[in-house]
Amino acid sequence: MTFTKNIEDYPDGIILPIDKPYRWTSADVIRKVKYAAIRHFGKKNLKVGHAGTLDPLATGILLVCIGPATRKAEELQKSRKEYVAGITFGATTPSYDLEKEIDRDYPLDGVSRETILKALPDFIGEQDQVAPLFSAKSVDGVRAYETARKLFRQGLSVEDSSMLQTNRVNIYGMELLSLEEGAPQPITDDGRGRIRVADISGHGLRTAHIKVSCSKGTYIRSLARDLGEALGSGAFLSSLRRTANGGFTINEAVSLDDVMEALIE
Repeated sequence: MTFTKNIEDYPDGIILPIDKPYRWTSADVIRKVKYAAIRHFGKKNLKVGHAGTLDPLATGILLVCIGPATRKAEELQKSRKEYVAGITFGATTPSYDLEKEIDRDYPLDGVSRETILKALPDFIGEQDQVAPLFSAKSVDGVRAYETARKLFRQGLSVEDSSMLQTNRVNIYGMELLSLEEGAPQPITDDGRGRIRVADISGHGLRTAHIKVSCSKGTYIRSLARDLGEALGSGAFLSSLRRTANGGFTINEAVSLDDVMEALIE
């Protein structure tokens, strides 16, 4: 990967399908790329943005748009997304993922390959979905996760989903890839990520890996919550990897380190 020093050489801008590092926020990635791109192209007012956020504890395709390509961000966000989700049954967390510690344990009697396969078709199609309170949605001009983290620090409940309106989303398809005892080990990284990961050792858990094809605005953490409820057992999202977005697949993704190297040259 190489770039010239002149942004005018890219009249349509640049779209980078970056494989977002674990425990990095989407904003972390944008800040780092923007700083490097401004220095590389020598243009202080260079626009850099993304076409759809990824949760900090997710990896996979984050489309980073540079220059004129930022005008395509909204169109790219409308595209179909694909994920591989690790949905862990037998417990819940306030954030519906591993950003917060387990707050309740549940029985696993109703969780099996057969019951999951039977439940999945009920989640396919258009539906109203309540976003997690720990999300990037705006509520009265404030990011929902900011309100949720404030309530959590104060020891107050974050279960009041009435703070958020439902989204109309579409789940095009779901495929059960595997069902395993336990939960996946947290992904190791280089220590640069600033988001903590909960310790879930010592809990009896069971994890399904499910391929999901869905529309813009679909929260896979909410899907994990709802699937757990459908099976009579709590559930949370223990891993997530976005494998397709905006016409790009994970095989086309580039590492953040490779992008930085190209923008430093």
